[in-house]
Amino acid sequence: MAGNGRGVVCLCTLGCAKNEVDSEKMRRRLSAAGYTFCDDAAAADVVVVNTCSFIQAATEESIQAVLEAFELPQVVEGRGAVVVAGCMPARYGAELERELPEAAAFVPCADESRIVEAVDRAMPAAPCEQVRAVAAAADAPVFSYVKISDGCDRRCAYCTIPDIRGAYHSFPFDDIAADVRAAIEAGAREVVLVAQDTGRWGADLGERHDIAWLLATLADAHPETLFRIMYVQPDGVTDRLLETIATHENIASYLDVPIQHVDASLLRAMRRGGDRQRFEQLADHIRTQVPNVTLRTTLIAGFPGETEAQFDELLDFAASGCFDYVGVFPYSREEGTEAFHLEGQLSEDEKERRAQVLRDTADAASAHAVSQRCGHVERVLIEGVEEDGQLFGRTQQQAPEVDGVTYVDAGDVGSFVKVMIEDTLLYDMEGSVRHESS
Repeated sequence: MAGNGRGVVCLCTLGCAKNEVDSEKMRRRLSAAGYTFCDDAAAADVVVVNTCSFIQAATEESIQAVLEAFELPQVVEGRGAVVVAGCMPARYGAELERELPEAAAFVPCADESRIVEAVDRAMPAAPCEQVRAVAAAADAPVFSYVKISDGCDRRCAYCTIPDIRGAYHSFPFDDIAADVRAAIEAGAREVVLVAQDTGRWGADLGERHDIAWLLATLADAHPETLFRIMYVQPDGVTDRLLETIATHENIASYLDVPIQHVDASLLRAMRRGGDRQRFEQLADHIRTQVPNVTLRTTLIAGFPGETEAQFDELLDFAASGCFDYVGVFPYSREEGTEAFHLEGQLSEDEKERRAQVLRDTADAASAHAVSQRCGHVERVLIEGVEEDGQLFGRTQQQAPEVDGVTYVDAGDVGSFVKVMIEDTLLYDMEGSVRHESS
């Protein structure tokens, strides 16, 4: 019967890489309890929607996904159920339960360890054998995200994360090491360490270990695995971390350092620090310490009070190519944040306009930087095959899902190959294999 853990689950994940990690942990718990999985929501007994609620647009997308799940034939007919998990129930709690009474259960971030109990309750009394027969395990990806901490203490004026995820807390090393081993045993050739604030790892553990130690220890323990770190706030970029990256061949020479803006007064209003000069000096210092490093950042357009002059300065910074890749977001006015009450709120149209202009400017600078890689030989991890048979993968300069891919003419999925880069198109690259190194 369903209460014993038999049935088919479709796990739908929205949002960032941290949510993907949470979904994978829920998947493991459900699998250990005897559940199987399918990618087709219409073929599942229970659909678990792991929601994102960081900004309003993400909340709206999550609500739409939940509403679509409610309309599935088996749910409408009472042969299936929907469980809403993740950030949205964490942020809205009882209000969400009142608005979505059709959901069988709500599982906020802090309670995701209880996902089996929630699915057990939601599972229909007689799961369909025919439905169970179509369930299949998803192909294991050649890369895996591993979350090293959760929550955040920074209280940036625009951010809802502290309310959704709670106070910052590092995960113990043994737990992280176990997650890394599990990912590698499942076939991952690249492990990407993620968190809201990766650079702070270890600060709350009462030990002398820091993110540099963690990264070095993992890289030394798994020399055949490529490691990458994302979401390092500017004050987390220490010389110890840079030395660790520079001295380990299996740590990607890549740093993602969110700065959000370059105007000092706007950054103060955001409850952040820095200015253009300091960020340019930081980028120069990183490039000096880590040869051939690739740098990514994120910028916010249209924050309350942003003047045309301040926006022009942001455009000029993006055009300078100080960072190789730039993620651009229009400011989202979120209830419960300090910035919600600031004067100088811009219209939605104006915020979107500025974001698009900034995005176009950053894309042009990035396209130029990527084009300079033509004629270089790069190590590529082959990730998969497109429908037309074209192999694709990523170099260490390309983080998963955000920096494009590299198309290659030979090799096996899951292998590293040496590729001569012959052409580029915006973020994507194309080349031919020279010889395989693994």
